[in-house]
Amino acid sequence: MSNPQTHRGFTAAMSVSETVEETLTTVEKPFGHALIAVARQNPNIVGLTADLGKYTDIDIFGQEFPNRYFQMGMAEQNLIGVAAGLSRVGYIPFATTYCVFATRRAYDFIAVDIALGRANVKIIAGLPGLTTGYGATHQGIDDLALMRAIPNMVVIDPCDATEIQQTVPAIAEYRGPVYLRILRGQVKQVLDPKTYRFELGKAKLLRQGRDLTLISTGLMTQRALQAADMLKQDGIEAIVLHVPTLKPLDQDAIIQVAEATRTVLTLENHSVLGGLGSAVADTLCMAGLSVTMAKIGIPDQFVECGSIPYLTDKYGLSIRHIVQTAKEILSWRK
Repeated sequence: MSNPQTHRGFTAAMSVSETVEETLTTVEKPFGHALIAVARQNPNIVGLTADLGKYTDIDIFGQEFPNRYFQMGMAEQNLIGVAAGLSRVGYIPFATTYCVFATRRAYDFIAVDIALGRANVKIIAGLPGLTTGYGATHQGIDDLALMRAIPNMVVIDPCDATEIQQTVPAIAEYRGPVYLRILRGQVKQVLDPKTYRFELGKAKLLRQGRDLTLISTGLMTQRALQAADMLKQDGIEAIVLHVPTLKPLDQDAIIQVAEATRTVLTLENHSVLGGLGSAVADTLCMAGLSVTMAKIGIPDQFVECGSIPYLTDKYGLSIRHIVQTAKEILSWRK
């Protein structure tokens, strides 16, 4: 986009190209490098992990700051307890593990040790949703629902490398508990780092449209943009609203885009229960807004082992499923 365009009160972010190609630039370990950069400016930042340094990209932080890096072993409850203790004496702990281990094994510790007293701890969660084929023991399909339910907890699901890099300094500055999903290793860059700006608690309008509203979070935003391109070829113009912060939720932005088309499809790399789709439905219901709505997400079931492309398509998170569902809900209005 060369210039921002306005539509029914919105300004489109100059942050993505008109078409999203599969051959996107990738960034290596965006979380780890962003944490190193902010730690160079703030000596109170420390890193912790539960035997998953290499697999949550915090290993490079440990190489840069060996005296500020703590390997807690396979003990997630201890990881959270130690992080809470460090925060009480002025440190800003970034504690990494897989999201399924943080939320299922250490949930009570997160609620009591961190959230209850608003400890300044950042929980960094790898392998969100269908980003691993290792089955139900490793697929964090319910973490957003669990963390949204904890008072005082900020919950963020960034789209890509650009947003991860911008989110890290933002949450380091924020005083209070944060739960951040991350993508690891070679991470695609969907949003333009020159023009996109992450803002805590703010949704971002990435595409204009008049027929349908796609509201997405996390890695599903790339698929929302690609689906919007495909729908446009059939004469269907879709709004794309990216919601990186699920709590606090940008309810005003959600209501405005829903009002613009009265047809809403939510997209999330998470169970259809308790995540973005539920938050959007609650928001629209409480606003008294009558819309046609459907959810794209992981069905209410455990997911089997398999390759990521296979699982993505089988459980309905693929681009073809998004396009098909979008056309179906548009047909409901006729």
